[in-house]
Amino acid sequence: MRKHIFRVKLDVIKMILPQLERSENMRLPEEYEEKNTGKPVVYMFAGVCAFIVLLFSIVFFMNAEPKKSKTKDTLNQTVADNETEGNTEVKSNLVAEDLDFWDMYPEDDSKTEETTKSDKKEETVKEDDPSTDGKHTKITYADGKEEWVLISQYLPKNTYDFTKLVSQSGIMKYYVDGEQTSYFGVDISKTQGYVDFNKLVKAGVDYVMLRVGARGYSTGQLILDEYYVDNIKGATDTSLHVGLYFSSQAKTKEEAVEEANMVLNQIGSYKIDYPIVFEMESTTNDTSRTDSLTKEERTEIAIAFLDTVKNAGYIPMIRGNKEWLLTKVDLSKLTSYDIWLADEGDLPDYPYQFSMWQYNKSGSIDGISGNANFNISFIDYTEK
Repeated sequence: MRKHIFRVKLDVIKMILPQLERSENMRLPEEYEEKNTGKPVVYMFAGVCAFIVLLFSIVFFMNAEPKKSKTKDTLNQTVADNETEGNTEVKSNLVAEDLDFWDMYPEDDSKTEETTKSDKKEETVKEDDPSTDGKHTKITYADGKEEWVLISQYLPKNTYDFTKLVSQSGIMKYYVDGEQTSYFGVDISKTQGYVDFNKLVKAGVDYVMLRVGARGYSTGQLILDEYYVDNIKGATDTSLHVGLYFSSQAKTKEEAVEEANMVLNQIGSYKIDYPIVFEMESTTNDTSRTDSLTKEERTEIAIAFLDTVKNAGYIPMIRGNKEWLLTKVDLSKLTSYDIWLADEGDLPDYPYQFSMWQYNKSGSIDGISGNANFNISFIDYTEK
């Protein structure tokens, strides 16, 4: 750059010298010079001075450009050196126009980071909310306490389409492609007293589930339901399909087998074409001999009862409400047995597959004087 400027200076001087020589040769006539000897000399001197001032101005201006360029080069080198040494603080006298506009106003990364963290936190809260994540189901205990339980991805799911469930005079019916595929039943124990089974047939009942007996909550004594003998005789004398159930309080697998054998011994020659059911009811406002059982122990006891029934040639089934099934037994070990769900009220939200549903414990039907327990079976067990 310096060589270029020097070359320009020489070119300018070379242009000026011929002009000075030419002005020396341009002389006026002698008469004119003699008459105007003073003024022309002054004018010429002033012109030469002005020209020299102009020349120096041009040279000064051209010298200023390389200095500015040198300043920028020096600054860039200084910044590069600082970055290499890890020094991020650079002192400079640069003005705004020497910088990139956006570098003068950097983005506030802290605010952006806080916003991102806030968004992620909100998403995490939504994902972790068991009431909306679709991975949990709510259970309500007898004392009103609520708990969200994780739904297992390995157990068979409830696949019923309850939009196809129709209630007619309190009787639930399930339809598939316009055809009824469900069966209406009632479960009966000493609570119902005397039952007219012929009237139940006329009222549209398809099957009955009869309580055989129970084991005492405290004594552990086996007790035969006081109405069982009349009920089994009355039911089998009609066209009703018949199943049985037993209210267990077994504390060991041996006691469970004892309960199952009691049921089998009470069948005699009666035809049982619906399941034989194991249930272990939880007591309210009292204690029972099974309160201290673990989930594993309770599950093994249930399996002992059910396998004894199955080995005798009957259909085994386990009964319980949503809370008992989800918290008191290990359902992953009970997948080979059908479930009878006891869940009053609206449509059941039990997440897993079940075959029978007790949906009303205060029904009214001809043939039972008191409250009747209404059930729907989604399977025709006479074909199993």
